[in-house]
Amino acid sequence: MSIASIVLAAILAVFFLLLGSAKVLATQQMRDRAAHVGFSIGAYRGVGALEVCGAVGLLVGILWWPVGAAAGMGLVLLMIGAAATHLHKRDSVREFAPAVITCLVAFGYLVVSLGATR
Repeated sequence: MSIASIVLAAILAVFFLLLGSAKVLATQQMRDRAAHVGFSIGAYRGVGALEVCGAVGLLVGILWWPVGAAAGMGLVLLMIGAAATHLHKRDSVREFAPAVITCLVAFGYLVVSLGATR
């Protein structure tokens, strides 16, 4: 793994661990977000669990790149779904930009980490 892929993995892991944990714990802010997008609390907790698993996968991927690549792909797909949900709800750019930016960072992680394995 390259230094860039390790740094991106660590940044993404912290981000998804924090947000995913808040969703799993169903904090009030996350309950409000779930209601806004029309998700049940259980479904939103499921999304949070996927985010936490993705974060753990990125960290494991520092030692074994295939796990990191799978986690990165899963997080990219999750963020595509998040952006699509925000667009469906007609949210403003300010509300859905974090999902798009995070998706691009996760995609960048994939490009850098898969390029480093060659």
